[in-house]
Amino acid sequence: MRLLPLAPGGPRRGSPRHLPSCSPLLLLLPLLLGGCLGVSGAAAGSRRPNVVLLLTDDQDEVLGGMYVPSALCCPSRASILTGKYPHNHHVVNNTLEGNCSSKSWQKIQEPNTFPAILRSMCGYQTFFAGKYLNEYGAPDAGGLEHVPLGWSYWYALEKNSKYYNYTLSINGKARKHGENYSVDYLTDVLANVSLDFLDYKSNSEPFFMMISTPAPHSPWTAAPQYQKTFQNVFAPRNKNFNIHGTNKHWLIRQAKTPMTNSSIQFLDNAFRKRWQTLLSVDDLVEKLVKRLEFNGELNNTYIFYTSDNGYHTGQFSLPIDKRQLYEFDIKVPLLVRGPGIKPNQTSKMLVANIDLGPTILDIAGYSLNKTQMDGMSLLPILRGASNLTWRSDILVEYQGEGRNVTDPTCPSLSPGVSQCFPDCVCEDAYNNTYACVRTTTALWNLQYCEFDDQEVFVEVYNLTADPEQITNIAKSIDPEILGKMNYRLMMLQSCSGPTCRTPGVFDPGYRFDPRLMFNNHGSVRTRRFSKHPL
Repeated sequence: MRLLPLAPGGPRRGSPRHLPSCSPLLLLLPLLLGGCLGVSGAAAGSRRPNVVLLLTDDQDEVLGGMYVPSALCCPSRASILTGKYPHNHHVVNNTLEGNCSSKSWQKIQEPNTFPAILRSMCGYQTFFAGKYLNEYGAPDAGGLEHVPLGWSYWYALEKNSKYYNYTLSINGKARKHGENYSVDYLTDVLANVSLDFLDYKSNSEPFFMMISTPAPHSPWTAAPQYQKTFQNVFAPRNKNFNIHGTNKHWLIRQAKTPMTNSSIQFLDNAFRKRWQTLLSVDDLVEKLVKRLEFNGELNNTYIFYTSDNGYHTGQFSLPIDKRQLYEFDIKVPLLVRGPGIKPNQTSKMLVANIDLGPTILDIAGYSLNKTQMDGMSLLPILRGASNLTWRSDILVEYQGEGRNVTDPTCPSLSPGVSQCFPDCVCEDAYNNTYACVRTTTALWNLQYCEFDDQEVFVEVYNLTADPEQITNIAKSIDPEILGKMNYRLMMLQSCSGPTCRTPGVFDPGYRFDPRLMFNNHGSVRTRRFSKHPL
């Protein structure tokens, strides 16, 4: 493998398309060759399909899409790789203490990620380029010399997203990059090493590629040719933009409403720059698809496009960030194209990023029953299967960052606020710790959430009547439904593997035993959250 300089001249211009010329499926909404039998329906003797996973950083659900089990980079990326909910892979936030790329993660989880299985059990060539986990490369986590099991080719960014002045681990050896656009702009570097892989890989084995771009994560540094685009674009002014979060948990209630003009200008500018950075992702995707087509491999390659978590810009007067339980933070785009997928389809099945690993293993012919993954294979959905039995609910869980001490600059906002803007508008806190059940069926579209804070706060939303999640109906919803959702949350928070895929509250096969909800004092039982998951 070699790292080529960029070709002279800038790429063409157009609006963000994401999977150009791919006939994408848009979904609303992780060497023993005998271990993989080949994808169902593949012609006898044909090579197993290739898979490409394109992962952006902080791209919200404007495109529609799937759900993430945690609205933060490292826990969500860990869920993609392992096919597990955070309570099973134990990555709870972006810190080493939160198990992000820690020694424990490396020892326990990395050997069981779906790329490791693809390589060891299915004989796939595996290629990674871009952002891995936020603390990857930290000295206390083995530094850049650490190459996770399962990767044939490794081009990983040290720590968090950057566009210039960064260091890559090239198969365990550090390579520094500066600020010369023609050779250093990270999104383009990722495009070039990906094209190199396609040109120099072995043609005797199928391949899996994971390309993880910095865009549209801060610092939102667009390529020079795109820095003046979208000058008339502003953050969406939906019904929940710049309003007070009435009847929501204290972290939302503390936001200053209305926002200052400077805050609105800042978030509009951030929104615009995020779009600008995605134009280079658009270039990467187009180059990749054209090279696959030129090499005669496009028709035997599945391409997935998604993001690690969503993002908000002004909803409920929170300037910019993620980490919250609402749709704008937990819903991300998902587009897929590949063999057997009809173009221009949309599915409303409830899918989550824990399903990506099982799906890709299914494509490779490896049985989900041989893993400990919590997710389900999307392959039947992608192929348009009818009368498919599918889940009606998923789990969303997050453990807040910040330390359990009072910030001297914001004394009224203890405990442990973090990610604070001027005037103590804070995006996260030590006790911003919650778990939710997200339910969708033909008749119900609900979200039920519990907080591990002094209030033991509960939020419930009927998204059919209230898609912007403005009105918390926890105190007015039918108590029987509230009880069932509380019970289902407890079941999902303790689930593992197949038990995470059991029927939900509104499935015909669901059996509810209200006696399990009550302790000896007769009060509703709620599941508490562990502050020390390791």
